[in-house]
Amino acid sequence: MSPLTRVSSLVAAAGAALLLAGCERPPMDSVQSGYRGTGMVQVYNPRAVTELEARNQVPPSLPPAPTEGPRAGAALQNVKVLGHLSVAEFTSLMTAMTAWVSPNEGCTYCHDAQNFADDSKYTKIVARRMLQMTQHINADWKQHVAGTGVTCYTCHRGQPVPSMVWSDPVRKPGGNYLGQRNGQNAPSPSVGLSSLPADPFSPYLKKTEAIRVAGTTSLPTDHVASIQATEGTYALMMHMSSALGVNCTFCHNSRSFGTWDQSSPQRTTAWHGIRMVVDLNNAYLEPLGSVLPTDKRGPAGDGPKVACATCHQGAYKPLFGVSMTASHPGLLAPAPAAPAATAAAAPRK
Repeated sequence: MSPLTRVSSLVAAAGAALLLAGCERPPMDSVQSGYRGTGMVQVYNPRAVTELEARNQVPPSLPPAPTEGPRAGAALQNVKVLGHLSVAEFTSLMTAMTAWVSPNEGCTYCHDAQNFADDSKYTKIVARRMLQMTQHINADWKQHVAGTGVTCYTCHRGQPVPSMVWSDPVRKPGGNYLGQRNGQNAPSPSVGLSSLPADPFSPYLKKTEAIRVAGTTSLPTDHVASIQATEGTYALMMHMSSALGVNCTFCHNSRSFGTWDQSSPQRTTAWHGIRMVVDLNNAYLEPLGSVLPTDKRGPAGDGPKVACATCHQGAYKPLFGVSMTASHPGLLAPAPAAPAATAAAAPRK
């Protein structure tokens, strides 16, 4: 073989390798998820699923703690959220939270070792609010989390700050000679490295801008979706798809993406999930920006917020649907309200 032929062969081989770099080798698995003939099939790479399962293993659970005995609020100082639990339940949950959130830092990540009742550490203020948020999710957002529920581990996975959170981007006023880029053409993992707007979160997962691509009638007055809004909607859908490790037909019927009565039940679950995330970001996470030190805030000075990927982390159900709440019922609902005082019985006549 001549040197020129050898070089040509190497170039051809390199070109073929480059063209195939984005392909996945067979075999692949497929699961029919909807109506036949509509392309509602989920295709999975079994090797990628194996890696994903390894990243979504549930840590060992503690056995349920006894519910009898004195209440934590009476036996311990400054217990503001979990005071209705028994001391045993309270201790068990604190032990689990340490493993879920700060396994390397230990209890002192939130507490002063000399005075556990002290509130001077910002991490303790944040943790208390996160406990309330977890109880709120499990009690009031069953349309999304059902009976599985969430715990601190669902998002944190052994890290003080979950790996998949977001903050507001810094907005630059106006455009340039190329016009308004709408936050596009910057390859961002949040939108699958596409040219779509790189921030699908603040318009739809903090604000409540309309998530729509097309109008519902042929009348032009109903076409509320501008080109920019359409691109933003697609950006959000790209995030949701990658966050759950599924494609569009997991929720939508490909013959009519906008039709609800032909969509899968997962679309309704996702609808509630979007509204749940908006609720959490505005009621619990955004206000904590003022509590955090400057180096823990985002570039715009706000606190980290959640998106679909924060819990799901590539799985269609967080931790593939394994529930961790059985050992810690204190996370399922806020403390029961104190019974109302009863009026004194009227004297008999």
